[in-house]
Amino acid sequence: MPATSSGEVKDFTIAIDDDALKDMNERLRRTRFPQDFGNDDWRYGYNTAYHRQLIDYWINEYDWRDVERRMNELPHYKIDLMGVPLHFIHVRGKQVPGGPAPMPLLIHHGWPWTFWDLRKVIGPLTDPAAYGGNAADSFDVVLISLPGYGFSSPLTETGWNWWHTADLENTLMKQVLGYEKYAVAGGDWGALVTQQHGHKYEEDVFGIYTHFPAQMSHYLFEHPDKPADVDFDPVLGLPAADQYGEGEEGWFERGKLFVGNESGYGEMQLTKPQTLASLFADSPAGQLAWITEKRYFWGLAERGVGTAAFEQVWPKEDLVTTAAVYFLTNTGGTSSRYYWECRNNPWKPSHSNFPVVGAPTAVAIYPGEIYKPPIKWTKQYFNLQQYRVHDQGGHFAPLEVPSIYVDDVATFFRQFR
Repeated sequence: MPATSSGEVKDFTIAIDDDALKDMNERLRRTRFPQDFGNDDWRYGYNTAYHRQLIDYWINEYDWRDVERRMNELPHYKIDLMGVPLHFIHVRGKQVPGGPAPMPLLIHHGWPWTFWDLRKVIGPLTDPAAYGGNAADSFDVVLISLPGYGFSSPLTETGWNWWHTADLENTLMKQVLGYEKYAVAGGDWGALVTQQHGHKYEEDVFGIYTHFPAQMSHYLFEHPDKPADVDFDPVLGLPAADQYGEGEEGWFERGKLFVGNESGYGEMQLTKPQTLASLFADSPAGQLAWITEKRYFWGLAERGVGTAAFEQVWPKEDLVTTAAVYFLTNTGGTSSRYYWECRNNPWKPSHSNFPVVGAPTAVAIYPGEIYKPPIKWTKQYFNLQQYRVHDQGGHFAPLEVPSIYVDDVATFFRQFR
């Protein structure tokens, strides 16, 4: 791979030091559990009885070295780029003899995700024939760890948020990897990064796929990107209840429930992320609790209550691996700052056009998503060319329903080959 003015692309292998693993294990064994009563239904938040189960599993059954070995089956790279010690995966797609070259595709994680949450879609996207797909739908997949997340660390510069990440990725794709044009897909923070590519870098992308179609002024107090004829709820800052139509029953209430009951973590990370950093840096158990509570509640209505149903989507190994990556890289704090930098280093539109996202857009609505906007807003905000409402999956669709995600992506981008 070529070098750039910022640094040279180097092969990277995940290799956590033995002493770091020993320290983590010792901290886990000294976990001090809180008093917890009247909380069998998690009404007060994270359930301590389940926390004890996860900590016991982490100490006595979990094998970081085995997970690390599987992670290293992917091709990892690092580069100093725009001040970020950027970790990324770059998997070349398989080309059909005489067929089109694989299309470059950026895919994304969010918070509280890691790159590992996208592992199930990488194979089907890069080698579709091996998974029963159309060989001509092959992609070159690029997946970064967001700045200050996981192995894109240690981050030492302020200002890194989702829209700045799109600038970083555009530089990576065009100047470092040499792609003239690329496709983009994402959810959670990755959806906003993806949408910024379709807004600011419209001429550089074939199109975008977003499975969390959120307004880019999300988390801000003013909305310069609000379509003129879409009424907003004055308290929630989201399209109002009467903007939803047939087939969208309950969608507004879902967003209202999230804002009212599940967004406290966001307010903390938007305002005082360094306070959280002090907790996460010291306690792997605390890091696990902070992340697992979010994953339990996001998608609860569709999945059903109880930890047995939860682990059908989130096996213990996945829960622990996510916490381990954050703890071992000491990025609980810098990943939380991503929120602070969103509100305090706010997004500004690159143009005042509508649709705001001018690149051809595919939108997926998964039933377990934490917020689902009305089609009235979606049609005005995006250059909408594919719209699918699914009956399975949720906020973490690439991990929950990888085959649906892959089909969405392959079908949409086929027209641009």
